[in-house]
Amino acid sequence: MANTKSAIKAARKTLRLTVRNRNVKTRLKTLYKKFEQAVAANDAAAARTAGAQYASAVDKAAKKGVVHKNMANHAKSHVAKHVTAKA
Repeated sequence: MANTKSAIKAARKTLRLTVRNRNVKTRLKTLYKKFEQAVAANDAAAARTAGAQYASAVDKAAKKGVVHKNMANHAKSHVAKHVTAKA
């Protein structure tokens, strides 16, 4: 158990941020699965909207520090590649 006031606060903060990060990452995985399903179904319109939602969510997660900026850029590039291939 933490002994100092700052360590106690850090432990509380870690729990709060862990829950937030888990929720954000779970949402990213869900949005990516929706995007992949749209691509697999050859539905260009659905792939475009799902890709836009995923790219936006990844950007927000990178802005908050949940995922690394390079991971967000890689994911957006992947989405753009598939969307333009379907167009």
